[in-house]
Amino acid sequence: MGGPSAEREVSLSSGRECANALRVAGYQVTEIELGQKRGDDIVARLTEVAPDVVFNALHGRWGEDGCVQGILEWMGLPYTHSGVLASAMAMDKTVAKQAFREAGLPVVESVIADSAEVSRRHVLPPPYVVKPNDEGSSVGVYIVHDGANQPPQLSDSMPERVMVESYAPGRELTTAVMGNHALGVTEILTEGWYDYDAKYTVGGSRHVIPAEIPEPIRQACLDYALRAHEALGCRGLSRTDFRWDESRGIDGLILLEVNTQPGMTPTSLAPEQAAHAGIDFPSLMRWMVEDALCRT
Repeated sequence: MGGPSAEREVSLSSGRECANALRVAGYQVTEIELGQKRGDDIVARLTEVAPDVVFNALHGRWGEDGCVQGILEWMGLPYTHSGVLASAMAMDKTVAKQAFREAGLPVVESVIADSAEVSRRHVLPPPYVVKPNDEGSSVGVYIVHDGANQPPQLSDSMPERVMVESYAPGRELTTAVMGNHALGVTEILTEGWYDYDAKYTVGGSRHVIPAEIPEPIRQACLDYALRAHEALGCRGLSRTDFRWDESRGIDGLILLEVNTQPGMTPTSLAPEQAAHAGIDFPSLMRWMVEDALCRT
């Protein structure tokens, strides 16, 4: 847990929650907090601990994009969540969208552009969204509203190349997939939009589970989430986020992205869906460990 990404604090919170639940489930747990340098002697530390399974509670770049997964593969250590390829594909939003399109899943139009150009002119007609191509947890996201006269002035911390995608209006829905089973549909209610603070601050958002939506939309969310999980080759637990414009019916349901390592904090969505399906947090942790062991 921890690591060098912009989501370090989320990872630390997830890691502590997971470690406590794993102990409740009867496992002997060693917490390894990685520093803010990529690598951070992870091989030496894992060699010293010699774990039966690595529970990967890292988030963001390096921990979620296939890098750590590659190290664990090289070391021959079983680990939770998706493998190298699925992790890398999901973190690269452009590559993931192409996989979704090929699987017949609905996504919005998007382009990759230079940050300087995005700050100089509208590269897509408003409304649109600007975000890094390879970050999670709504890090570095700009929303340009309909009728905006000026393009967004991106901060210096944004990468040189960013994704610009058409804005998908509507209700925030999400579905977790556990193995080969979609767990349910949650609606996320916020005062504004579902940004980093809304995701990880207690009271920042309200989760309605099961979502109060028509049955055809619920079934479509379950179907799309499982197909997206499979299109990327995900393993273990994933979570797929949607927007639904109810004025357009089924045509208004848009797949935004797949998170291969959903948060495991007290306000996180995947554990809530598992609990609603009758799987408490320690039991979910146990399943994830056994699922990792089954791949060896």
